[in-house]
Parts: sequence; structure tokens; C-alpha cells
Amino acid sequence: MTFQKPTIPKGSRDFGPSEMAKRDYIFSVIKTVFKKYGYQPIETPAMENLSTLLGKCGEEGDKLLFRILNSGDFLSNVSGNDLKSKDPVKLINLITEKGLKYDLTVPFARYVVQHQNEITFPFKRYQIQPVWRADRPQKGRYREFYQCDVDIIGSKSLLSEVELIKIADEVFNRLGIKVIIKINNRKILAGIAEIMGQAEQMMKITIAIDKIEKIGLDGVKHELLEIGIPQSSIDKLLPILTFTGDFEEKMFLLRDNLSSSKIGLQGVYELETVREYLSFFELSTAVQLDLSLARGLNYYTGAIIEIVAEDMKIGSICGGGRYDDLTGVFGLKDISGVGISFGADRIYDVMDQKDLFSEETSQVTKVMFVNFGEKEEKYCLSIIEKVRKAEISAELYPDHSKIKKQMSYANNKNIKFVAMVGEDEINENKITLRNMTSGEQIRLTLGELISKLQLE
Repeated sequence: MTFQKPTIPKGSRDFGPSEMAKRDYIFSVIKTVFKKYGYQPIETPAMENLSTLLGKCGEEGDKLLFRILNSGDFLSNVSGNDLKSKDPVKLINLITEKGLKYDLTVPFARYVVQHQNEITFPFKRYQIQPVWRADRPQKGRYREFYQCDVDIIGSKSLLSEVELIKIADEVFNRLGIKVIIKINNRKILAGIAEIMGQAEQMMKITIAIDKIEKIGLDGVKHELLEIGIPQSSIDKLLPILTFTGDFEEKMFLLRDNLSSSKIGLQGVYELETVREYLSFFELSTAVQLDLSLARGLNYYTGAIIEIVAEDMKIGSICGGGRYDDLTGVFGLKDISGVGISFGADRIYDVMDQKDLFSEETSQVTKVMFVNFGEKEEKYCLSIIEKVRKAEISAELYPDHSKIKKQMSYANNKNIKFVAMVGEDEINENKITLRNMTSGEQIRLTLGELISKLQLE
């Protein structure tokens, strides 16, 4: 009998021990910074009711939802006429009530409403979990990927935006990734739509603007014409998208161009305030105003943030923004929040391609004890227990194999030290420690061995 080689769905990945060690390092750095700023962890289920998910991330988001068939006889609510109609939208709504979460923000809003009486506002939470999108897999874009979200909900203070930018700056500085932090404000985009005379088309305009890096200025212009935006309105938009200069110069031009738009000027004020607050910190990262930055999600209402690797094209590796009433769709009005999401998978890809992981990152075991035989094996058991109690990762090779095989095992697992205890070492009550990198060997007492390994 021949067996077909097993595979995994496109857009998903397996992670072996080495990759997991590197991913755990990323999660550890991110989590450490989140905690440093006073954020608390939560988790939400992998699946949510479709009533929670649908309509919160725009039409594009709804199309990318993975839906889950109803349990049992999922066709029980489907009539013969429904089947004959072959209407896919109607049928899928009849046979699915749940879906895999598209992001962590919408489930978080649901969580806040459901647990509002248990929460102290402003509520500062972080969440590190996988999400799923039925997207077309390509470089840097997966169907299953991890997000590391950090949000503040229950406050309209612009200090929150400033804190999140500072968190992002610190995370990427610790990871060694050179990034650019881009910021904009949805109120500015609303103001631009207003002066174009197309306020009611604001969402369609921002979706087109958000594609400027992929399709270029001419592509944006073509897409706007396709959705019915007149040329006269587009002519008012294009100069704004091509503003040049530093942050202050762009702000000056915006104030002038948006002078007739109250909401647009409010967006300018918010950006200027964030910029002023940031001046009190020493940032490792450049913060740029990007007026083409729109982020297509429907729920953003104020500041929007996007972070890209400085010298690698992989799309955004972190992004987010202000949402003034996302909880309102679940019945809890006027609760403003702001958050950013770190894309762990893209961060991993950047660090891996830039060789930013240290050897220690993927090192699980620091010292391996060679197994010379039954007598030595028993002697090593008590020693290895003391080594582990000193918080040093250690293992004893399980079989009485040839020394060459055991050394190959240590090399393949990137184990830096090998401890050898033979008859001579037992008689002297010492251990021979070999550095697998330099080849140096020294004979030590147990106390000396522990001290040396703790310093390495």
C-alpha cells in the first residue's frame, strides 16, 4: 500500500523546535514590554459567533472570514428550494453560525461589553493569540498567524496613542529591527473627503487611498473613477497625497487645505498633540506623517499607526489605531479605545532573513551529560538534578551509544557544553566539561561547573 505524503493547508506553517525557540523569544520580548507599561493579559476563543464578527471589519473583512459548519445535521434548516436556488450567500448563512476570529480587536470589544462589570476602566489589556483569514497566501501573508495586541479602552486621552508608539519603539529596539513608524488620522481623511465634496463616500475613498503603495497614484485615481468619484473631486485629493516635507511642513499644508473642514482640523490638532507629547521621549525610531495611510478597517475613527521594516519589503509588521465606539455595536456606547497589533509571523520573517536571532535564542539545552554506561548513568542522575535546581537546562543522553553519536546529537541541537563523567571523574568526584564551540576541556567540581554554566 502506498501512502500519500501528508501536507498542511496553504497559508499555514509548521514550526520545529528551533523556530519555536525563536518565536518564543519574540513573544517574550513583546510580553515583557507590555507588562512594563501596566497591561494585563486576556484570551478569547478561537471561534466567535458570526453575529459578533460580521460587519465590523468592512466588506473585505467579511469575505476573508473562515466560517464553521453548524454541528450535526447542518442542512436541517435548508429547504429544497434553498438548495435549488444555489445562492451561495444565502446557503452559507443557513449552515454556519460561527467563524474563526479575523483579528483580536473585535473579540476584545465583545469581551469588554460582556465583562464590563468586572473591568476597571481605563482597561489596559494585551493578548497574544492566532487569528485566521481566508486570504490568498503569498510572501509575508498567511491564513493562520499570530497577533500580539495591546489596547487601552475607556479613555479618549491622546496620551494613550503616545504610550502605544513608545511601546512599539521599545519592542523593535529590543528585537534589533530597524523600523519606520507611520502615523495619520482618520479625521484628516474624513476632512479630505469633505473638501472633495464626497463626505458620504469617505470609506470607499480611504480603501482606495490605502492601496497607494500597491497600485500607485495612477491606480488610486483609476479606482476612484471606477467607484464614481468625479475628476473634479480627485483633483482636490491628489495634491494632498503628494505633499512633501517634514512633519511640521505637512501639518502646515494640511491646516491650509482643510481650513473649511471642522473634522479635518480636529484630526490635525490630534496629530500635532501626539507629536508634541512624543518630544518628551527619546525614541529610537523615526515617526513619519503618511497622509496615504488609511488602514481599511471600518472601526478606526482617529489616529492610525502603521510600522514597516526600514530596509525590507514585507508589508506592515505592526499597526492599529483609535476606535471611538466599537463596543457600541454590542450595546455599550461611548467607550473609546486605541490599540496596536504586532504581527509575530512577519516579525519572525524579518528577523530570520536579517539574521537577528542570536545562537542562544534557539538553544534549549545548555549542557548535555554523556552516557558512558549503567554505572555512570546512575552517578549522573544525582548531578544533573543539582544542575537543574540551579536553573541550568541540562539533559542526560538516554542511551549507551557511541560517543561520536552522542556528540553529533549535541552539535545538532546546538548544545554549547557537554559534561563527561567516566570512571576517573567518579573517583576524583569531578566532571569534565567540554566547550563544543572552542573544543576546550576542563575538569571541575560540581560547584565549579554550576558557577561556570551560570556565567555563560
